Amino acid sequence: MIVDFHTHIFPPRFNEYREEYVARDPLFARIYAKPNAKIASCEDLIAIMDEEGIDRSVILNANWSSLELCQETNDHIMESISRYPDRLVGFCSLPPKAEEAAIAELERCIRGGIRGIGELRPDFQGLVRGDEAVMDPIFEVALRHRLMLLVHASEPVGHEYAGKQKITPDVLEKLINRFPDMTIICAHWGGGLPFYALMPEVAEALKNVFFDSSASPYLYRPEIFRHVAEIVGVEKILFGSDYPLISPSRIIKQLRSLDMGEEAEALILGGNARRLLGW
Repeated sequence: MIVDFHTHIFPPRFNEYREEYVARDPLFARIYAKPNAKIASCEDLIAIMDEEGIDRSVILNANWSSLELCQETNDHIMESISRYPDRLVGFCSLPPKAEEAAIAELERCIRGGIRGIGELRPDFQGLVRGDEAVMDPIFEVALRHRLMLLVHASEPVGHEYAGKQKITPDVLEKLINRFPDMTIICAHWGGGLPFYALMPEVAEALKNVFFDSSASPYLYRPEIFRHVAEIVGVEKILFGSDYPLISPSRIIKQLRSLDMGEEAEALILGGNARRLLGW
């Protein structure tokens, strides 16, 4: 079984009324303002899964600036997973400063079959300036319901790109240590966080932390799979593409070029995800 742990879809009207949503939300504007930035539908995702041999995909939301946008996109994700329960898993989005309304939205999403929160971008939500505690009530509910948290991450060095932000390994470490019992997936290889696991205290902090390979060809040479496996263990790596930014097959090809062995490939491509999701 192959599980893509990092994909994005939007309701069809986001493509039809792209300019309206660009004006409404700064995150959407940053990533999707250009007309050639692809916006995928649920049907697009299912089609590429069938074409490229992906058995299941995790659909991630984005961190919108308003409760209304979170609700609109959460609705679409819950509708999609109800239509394809054997193919799709959903994560939701929450505005952290909506307080009681955000908790009510999370509980609504839990009833709708949501399995996690993400893709969380704390810098877009103003959570990197010492006010991280604003998310504590939300994370406590998530922890009680055994939800996962998937967090966007960026490297503190290297080239610039639209998704490069301020969620660097030091910021991630603070979040991880704040909720050590929560299962946390760090997107985009955690901005290089696995390399710091050569420090014993960081390795200990990562006991419930996993890393996905989303957008990997834009960031690292294929050897990233082997090096991260050597440092934190192959059981910590989740295959994720970041579709529609990149096709799943491109990252699968990158992994298979390394000849890491059938067992390691099977764990990365689906075995680790199956264990996390309880399949």
